[in-house]
Amino acid sequence: MRRLRTRVAGALLAVLALTVTACSSDSSPEGAPAAKAEAAADRVEPLADTPVPQLPVTVRSADGRKVTVRDAGRIVPLSGSLSEIVFTLGLGDRVVARDITATFAQAEKLPVVTRNHDVSAESVLSLKPDLVLAETSTGPDEAMDQIRDAGVPVLVVDPAKGLDDVGPRIGTVARALGVPAAGEELTKRSEDRIAAVRKDIPKKTDKPRVAFLYLRGTASVYLIGGKDSGATSLLEAAGAVDGGAESGLGKDFTTITTEALAEAAPDAILVMSKGLESVGGIDGLVKIPGVAQTPAGMERRVVSIEDGVLLNYGPRTDEVLKSLVDQLYGDAK
Repeated sequence: MRRLRTRVAGALLAVLALTVTACSSDSSPEGAPAAKAEAAADRVEPLADTPVPQLPVTVRSADGRKVTVRDAGRIVPLSGSLSEIVFTLGLGDRVVARDITATFAQAEKLPVVTRNHDVSAESVLSLKPDLVLAETSTGPDEAMDQIRDAGVPVLVVDPAKGLDDVGPRIGTVARALGVPAAGEELTKRSEDRIAAVRKDIPKKTDKPRVAFLYLRGTASVYLIGGKDSGATSLLEAAGAVDGGAESGLGKDFTTITTEALAEAAPDAILVMSKGLESVGGIDGLVKIPGVAQTPAGMERRVVSIEDGVLLNYGPRTDEVLKSLVDQLYGDAK
């Protein structure tokens, strides 16, 4: 389950990522009270001034290696969240391929060469990259070693687990690309925007309980998030309580059961939009055993946010938080 957690936080397991393409429709379930993530979440907003990389640089990778980057003309990020950072830094024109999870508009025409946990070394090397960006969960190890053995620098970045990771991840990528000042600017912009959203969150003594459900109906995957799912930080920032974590679910994800949902007792359910689609919208969601008996199920209170941004904890996290707050509180704001 460790790999599933890290993928949901930044990159899904390959077998589950395949279901993204099977659920490519983007229409909301008719009559659903919850809105989807705002259209702006489908694009990234690059910095106003395009930075010029100052290379070479040597940086430490999350796998303990020292990585020297001599050129950044051809970049291959192996996760959607890392692609998002590169594009938002203003260096998207240097990205030559994408992971299947890089779904934002500026990257959608790039060739898909990997599904994070199913990296094809041959496909990556055929692009003659100057730098490959990877997550600690990217694999298989044999493919990553093959890329390194070909002399391509590979920078491994720690996974995103919460709001505190926004700045460090941006900074790590920016330093490797030789644009540390742009990294500082983007970090400040991202953190300021998150802070601005948080100021507008209703102050409530009875915080809503929210359960994060990971759903892939096409693969019969129905999970409830626990304390390591990656959603806790986002929910707490929105003034809510992570029902799964609060109920004592110690793992990242646990198979949904009636008992687990009863313990979580959510007032609202948080899902990824394509996951909601995959089970037939809210009508299908409430048919999952135990959901209809929760306060959220009875009130059909569902918060749906795009898969490609929900747990990235990057430059668009303010948009995710705003969408979560708007859907969770509605007219109560």
